[in-house]
Amino acid sequence: MCGIVGLFLKDKALEPRLGDLLSDMLITMTDRGPDSAGIAIYGGTTAGKAKLTVQSADPASDFTDLGSDLATADIDAAVTIKSTHAVIEIAASKLGEIRAILCDIRPNIRIMGSGESVEIFKEIGLPKDVVSRFDVRSMGGTHGIGHTRMATESAVTTFGAHPFSTGADQCLVHNGSLSNHNNLRRELVREGMTFETQNDSEVAAAYLTAEMAKGKDLRQALTGALDDLDGFFTFVVGTKSGFGVVRDPIACKPAVMAETDQYVAFGSEYRALVNLPGIETARVWEPEPATVYFWDHEKAA
Repeated sequence: MCGIVGLFLKDKALEPRLGDLLSDMLITMTDRGPDSAGIAIYGGTTAGKAKLTVQSADPASDFTDLGSDLATADIDAAVTIKSTHAVIEIAASKLGEIRAILCDIRPNIRIMGSGESVEIFKEIGLPKDVVSRFDVRSMGGTHGIGHTRMATESAVTTFGAHPFSTGADQCLVHNGSLSNHNNLRRELVREGMTFETQNDSEVAAAYLTAEMAKGKDLRQALTGALDDLDGFFTFVVGTKSGFGVVRDPIACKPAVMAETDQYVAFGSEYRALVNLPGIETARVWEPEPATVYFWDHEKAA
């Protein structure tokens, strides 16, 4: 089943409340996916800096002295620990080399996402517990997406949880199932993509990353997905400045959207949106099948 939420803020006055608003939306979708949950928050960029969100099954060991060990490897890093995850802020120029260094000094650490803006937190457990352990409510930002999972085709694991991130400041949440993901995975591996899991949603994320690496924007990549991906799906996708939604041509998975002068919101069900400010005057609609919806802070500016 699974539940998806997303919130793209137009009004800067709401940015300090992003984590709080998105948390309520995610928790409301608990009965659509009670086994694990995840959330991606975009915001808090610092000029010349980049961030990695990393996860460890043994944070007491892997995160202790991580900053000083990175300094020894010539990486000046600020490390913020949040339960089983840590956010590592470094100079953007070091983003290309830190992955290999982490693999060497902390081989059990897994990278959840990286980029100038995004932070990704996901774990096994009820959405309310995931939100609490990572203190998501305190996080501000410009936009974010979240997912509650009910695993029907794979094990309940941290890495099977959404969002999936396969490129800098890119991540995806998915409700549905792809039928051609194994063939597409092999094609993407030949193009140089790597995968952490066997989840079909990670393949969808990698497809979009590969298409955007060819010069497409998110809208164009999502349009291509309608031709290249088989199966049934609803995708909500984030980039550094953008927010996109697309449903397959059958559109069998539930979805609802709302837009006001302050935000654009997505939920698998309308009840995920009912506590948003001004929802009573929002334009509310069901996204059309095989139609790409796309907003971008940079293009709006």
